[in-house]
Amino acid sequence: MIRSEFNSTTEYDIIVIGGGITGAAVAYDAASRGLSVALVEKDDFGSKTSSATSKLIHGGLRYLANFELSLVRESLRERRVLENIAPNFVYPIGNMIIFNNPAMKKQKYLLKIGMILYDILSFDKKFTWDKSKRLPSHKNFSRKETIKQEPVLDSKDQDGSLVYYDCASICPERLTLAFIKSAAAKGADVANYMEVKGFRIFNNKIDGVNLFDKINNRAVSVKGKITINCAGPWADKVLSLTGTEEHKEVLRRSEGIHIITKKILSKYLVTSSTPGGRHIFIIPWRGYSLIGTTDKEYIGSPDKWTIRKESVMELVNDVNSSFGENVKISYDDILYCYGGLRPLVEDQTEDVYESSRKYEIFDNAADGFDGLITVEGGKYTTSRNLAENVMKIACRKLGISDKKAGTDKEYLYGSEIEDINAFVEFCKTKYSNLPSETVDYLSRMYGTEIDSLMSAADKDKSLTTPLTSEGEIAAQIVYAIEKEMALTLTDILFRRTGLGTLGHPGKDALKKIADTAGAILGWDQDRKNSEIAEAEKLFKKP
Repeated sequence: MIRSEFNSTTEYDIIVIGGGITGAAVAYDAASRGLSVALVEKDDFGSKTSSATSKLIHGGLRYLANFELSLVRESLRERRVLENIAPNFVYPIGNMIIFNNPAMKKQKYLLKIGMILYDILSFDKKFTWDKSKRLPSHKNFSRKETIKQEPVLDSKDQDGSLVYYDCASICPERLTLAFIKSAAAKGADVANYMEVKGFRIFNNKIDGVNLFDKINNRAVSVKGKITINCAGPWADKVLSLTGTEEHKEVLRRSEGIHIITKKILSKYLVTSSTPGGRHIFIIPWRGYSLIGTTDKEYIGSPDKWTIRKESVMELVNDVNSSFGENVKISYDDILYCYGGLRPLVEDQTEDVYESSRKYEIFDNAADGFDGLITVEGGKYTTSRNLAENVMKIACRKLGISDKKAGTDKEYLYGSEIEDINAFVEFCKTKYSNLPSETVDYLSRMYGTEIDSLMSAADKDKSLTTPLTSEGEIAAQIVYAIEKEMALTLTDILFRRTGLGTLGHPGKDALKKIADTAGAILGWDQDRKNSEIAEAEKLFKKP
């Protein structure tokens, strides 16, 4: 995948603004229709909302409380689709809802009814291409069985649990990248660090965008018949570049943060409730625990948002008041924290936790700017289907058939795997010179691209030396730069590999990663020091 630099002579059918999961899915759908596509992202692909997720691909059980049956059904269908087209990234996970406090016990029978409805709405959950992805129906666990499954949940107030199944994504950042690679494989031109500075406007019609290439420090104008604004929490800011007042629809922003700690649970994602009634969860992830999430309205410029210690401590306190006397954490237990802003379209609820995760698609011709379409809201799980609905509007405006592109019928790039378990075992045999845990991890993160990744290691055996205790290797750094458009140290650490997503890898490892990247990208010592300093900011707890 090569970074496009664009020029003013080429006219695209579709220009997509935003390289998160929504923009990636739209670009993939458009390119799958044979349209000429340009995808631009002002920072790195998936570096904002799409990398601040809870790592879940889920139907949204709690949306049933708002009677959003169509959203739940859409999410459940798309959960199955992502299991099919991205088998190396998406896996079943048991979600254990525990009844250990008054707030949860009060909801017990309502949740049982909700489980039955959830199972009915996910009637096609066993229709997966890979049999290992098929999800069972919900089950009830007694107090004894709950504690047997997760001993840390033993508490005097424990009154059993309900278990249902959803899916987890082992790396949403690379899943987003898989959509972008799939778009590029279909002919799309894509570029990160390419910021939209304005629109080309002629007779009140948008006919392209004016960009600034942050890498080559140059301005460029690109023509396009239809421009699709998929900027997430920045969607209204992009609209303001038309020179008019910001879009009349209210775009609310919700802050969501997560923390990583040592291992607390062994098997299940466990959900409880805070004293205030908000759900909170602990997820076993890569041998550690991922805890989330906050859901608080953010007022202000999205560019100025940052994680605050106050928000982190609120999450810590929520954990300590929700899971029983054996689950207690402190600020010092936090290995890493991350977060971001979620775009919401609903303004009828006082609390953003209650706001819908639905999406809306606007044809800005109604505002006097034909040629521009804006997407607001949405959730990671439904992004592929959202893209289909966006392209229905775009195709009608282009005067072509809006027949579906069939992105639900085709594996994503690098995910062409019929049986994930057999594939992983095959890779372990093929690369038996490496630790089994390393190959297991790499085969899932890179899928069928693992051979291309390992070809770099064949030329330089030092690239197979593990950089961290998790077993990641230096060959990933080379691959990220040469094949995946990584241009900074933080791109490599947080969005092409997992080297930074469990917290600081250690000073020596960080220096080696920067040295390896710098040798390929031509960084001098000052640039390496600058890249390391930028990474250190992200590792530092607020």
